[in-house]
Amino acid sequence: MNKRGLQIVTALLGLIPVLTGIVTMLGLGDPLYASAGIPANALLDSNLRFFGGIWLGLGLALYWIIPNIEKQTLLFRVLWGMIFLGGVGRLASMLFLAIPPLPFVGFTILEIVGAPFFIGWQARIAR
Repeated sequence: MNKRGLQIVTALLGLIPVLTGIVTMLGLGDPLYASAGIPANALLDSNLRFFGGIWLGLGLALYWIIPNIEKQTLLFRVLWGMIFLGGVGRLASMLFLAIPPLPFVGFTILEIVGAPFFIGWQARIAR
């Protein structure tokens, strides 16, 4: 659990928001939503594209902190805090609506359990 390991894991995990952010910016044309047969809805499409852009920005910010990851404690915590809150939102959806496809259950676990883990890892390196 050293600096290089955290940099590598951050780079790999950063691919998730970068790639899915780009795809989500397709709005309802995103293959995930297109295959669900959701009818055209300007509000939903606009929100999907907006949140896809935010997700993409979060992923790019993860890459920005990689070179000096041991010095980027505040930003690292903010980014993982955002990811954690996203996981809380997914969990709420599971509790109030239904369980999503299995990959999204995995994302939820990563977001809720992984966030405190990665924040702790970075804190140890920053010391």
